Amino acid sequence: MVRGGGEDGVLELTRQAFNAAAELTTAMTATLANRVSERGALDEARLDLRQSDAFWLSVMLSRLQAARSILGFAQRRETPLAVAQARLFIAETVQELAGELAFKATSWGLTQEIVTAALFNESIGAFLQTSLDADFYREVGDLVLRESSTEYGLDPERELIRQQFRRFAEQKVIPVAQRVHREDDLIPAAIISAVSELGCFGLSIPERHGGLQPDDRHDNLGMCVVTEELSRGSLGVAGSLITRPEILSKALLKGGTDEQKETWLPLLASGEKLCAVAVTEPDFGSDVAGLKVTATPVEDGWVLNGQKQWCTFAGLADVLMVLARSDSDPKKGHRGLTIFLAEKPRFEGHEFSWTQERGGKISARAIDTIGYRGMHSFDVFFEDFFVPEHNVLGGLAGIGKGFYYQMEGFAGGRLQTAARATGVMQAALEAAVRYAKERKVFGVPIASYQLTKWKLAKMAMLTQVARQFTYDVAGLLDAGKGQTEASMVKLWASKQAEWVAREAMQLHGGMGYAEEYDVSRYFVDARVFSIFEGAEEVLALKVVARQVLTRFLDEKKLQAVEG
Repeated sequence: MVRGGGEDGVLELTRQAFNAAAELTTAMTATLANRVSERGALDEARLDLRQSDAFWLSVMLSRLQAARSILGFAQRRETPLAVAQARLFIAETVQELAGELAFKATSWGLTQEIVTAALFNESIGAFLQTSLDADFYREVGDLVLRESSTEYGLDPERELIRQQFRRFAEQKVIPVAQRVHREDDLIPAAIISAVSELGCFGLSIPERHGGLQPDDRHDNLGMCVVTEELSRGSLGVAGSLITRPEILSKALLKGGTDEQKETWLPLLASGEKLCAVAVTEPDFGSDVAGLKVTATPVEDGWVLNGQKQWCTFAGLADVLMVLARSDSDPKKGHRGLTIFLAEKPRFEGHEFSWTQERGGKISARAIDTIGYRGMHSFDVFFEDFFVPEHNVLGGLAGIGKGFYYQMEGFAGGRLQTAARATGVMQAALEAAVRYAKERKVFGVPIASYQLTKWKLAKMAMLTQVARQFTYDVAGLLDAGKGQTEASMVKLWASKQAEWVAREAMQLHGGMGYAEEYDVSRYFVDARVFSIFEGAEEVLALKVVARQVLTRFLDEKKLQAVEG
């Protein structure tokens, strides 16, 4: 126990360490903002010259947001494990920050004296020394091994929902998950029907439109709770089923006409209409401003031409949310994009082709992937594919606004990705704990080894941090805030899921590499999180860094005016 005694003393020192790291990072943000600005505004060219610094800062800022969440959770719960996890995570965060500044303090506009005074004064120095000690990891590992259940910190209503979906995942999803993965099969129709009956497709759709979300408030937290439990069962079979209706429904709620909302939202909520999202193109992933798929006006509607890539669930989908270029002027960039609702029949299998009565054609083939199977992601080709006027999202007023409507949906999609990552992390952690208790090496269970306890302590800590970070961002989005934080939690949780799944696989030894064990699936599934819904480099540089630095510069100008 560090000086201060008791959980209150530990939490106070943990808070002090967090505050010290946050203050230094604020100063580092100021330094970078000044270096990449011109006349008080962000200069993209200057930012590109400092990509490595911007990337590192974005990840650290995301990590500090995560630290804020786990510290708040520990302060509310005050249980031994919650307090220990906050202490451990914040100590590791300070350690990473100190490592960056050890030889680069001046590069970040700081002096070594400032860094030493902030991070290595007597109280924080003692806190770090004991918190990062191997014995403390062992103690936390012992707590993880002894705990019979995970702390979630949910209210009674959402806890009941979580338990309901955990039972569903264990009874219906887990028994088929590995077969679907190994055979690269489709999601069983029974799973889709059951998820529909449970109301999952309507989690982000208001009750007045047939969904489960209250009419008077958002409930992103409920969506995250359900997503985590379904993803714990299987990312590809269940956890990602509600991502696409989440994105399309929020885009409809943001920009759809009253008629479009009344038509499409009940169909999406009930699962009568399944949807997919067609945004990415072969040469344009997260850089949507350069999209080339064209939408050309014709009598009574538009025709689409071009190729979309990584269109997940396109086969079974009844409608594709297509972001296409409706203005041929390349200078318009993202202002020349519009969302079209392209309807088609359902198809099973790994490829399909369909020709409309008026001659337009859509065809697609599934892309072979190492994981995330069951959903199938497609290359989709449009050839003079007709979309009627009433399927232009937002009608005439929506032309050229597709980027903004899409971003409304993608904030929720990124939050949901963090929940999906947490679900996979939880599954990997539980598998690792079970195997560590059962597997004997040199005559003793591997759970008894110090290194195993270090791994389990860190895996459990990262999983809980991801969960509480996700819950906090859900609350921000419910309040109409948190667009940047939604990118932060996706950025940070995605990377941690890969590490947790990797260590769970490693603890299984040779059997972790065998497809016989679910942990091999967790590993290849976790790898996709840092790629889809915004690659980590793009999120860090083009979203988090840009928004944080712009906000800093705007506040600086405001202070100058007020001063």
